[in-house]
Amino acid sequence: MSGPRWDTHLEQPHGLQLPGGRGGQRVHRRLRPAPEPQLAGGVADGAGPVADGAVGVPGARVHVGRLGCRTTHSNGEVVQSCILVFLATKPHVLPGVLQEIAPLVTPNHVLVSLVAGVTLQTLEQMLPPGTKVLRFMPNLPCVVQAGAVVFARGRCAGEREAAVLQGLLAACGLCEEVPESYIDIHTGLSGSGVAYVYMFAEALAEGAVKMGMSGPLASRIAAQTLLGAAKMMLETGEHPAKLRADVCTPGGTTIHALHELEKGGLRAAVMNAVEAGTIRARELGKN
Repeated sequence: MSGPRWDTHLEQPHGLQLPGGRGGQRVHRRLRPAPEPQLAGGVADGAGPVADGAVGVPGARVHVGRLGCRTTHSNGEVVQSCILVFLATKPHVLPGVLQEIAPLVTPNHVLVSLVAGVTLQTLEQMLPPGTKVLRFMPNLPCVVQAGAVVFARGRCAGEREAAVLQGLLAACGLCEEVPESYIDIHTGLSGSGVAYVYMFAEALAEGAVKMGMSGPLASRIAAQTLLGAAKMMLETGEHPAKLRADVCTPGGTTIHALHELEKGGLRAAVMNAVEAGTIRARELGKN
């Protein structure tokens, strides 16, 4: 079986998502800056019509239909018509999906998984020998094109496949290729880390409310403070400790406030949270 051919233009691969969950939706909603969100594989920064993508969506037909994508309940049908296959199922659903599509997967196909906890080795064992497999993990800010995404390659995926995936995911924000072992760490650092930042922003704003500022204004200023601090880290390349020290003056307000954070164990609590998130991600991968 020859199957569909890889598009001549790397920036225009075909695409498929099986079946779309939250992780898949947060990525395909931002693969192209546009008035309407677009689908993974359909377009990337203006390359290719969204109709190039077909989607197997048992529970998301209305959502995906708004994006102009063809939908079907047959995973086999979409594998036969698409070359770049995104797997976005729940972990317990994935084995059945792979069993269904494995006979249809050809050497031309590229399969990309964002299924939590399922390793590249596991994917490769459930697919025909030589299948090109990659794995990636997004985070929530992908929906505003400010996400952090990491991906890893399987044994048979080469530079070309990595370049295509990175080109697509770059529209979501920061995108880095990493060793697969980093993906669980990324979950603890950034996937779950977004929630840590929201909790900190909430506490920051509530502190201002306690001192007399209105809640809405405090929330806006807290958000802008986090945004500005993050932008300075990225644009200057400075270590956060250096930037923190730059804000402090001897005997000033900042050093007194930081002392309270140290007494409250902020640094250790955040490190423990990243560790706990990473460990839990690894546990889920073993189940």
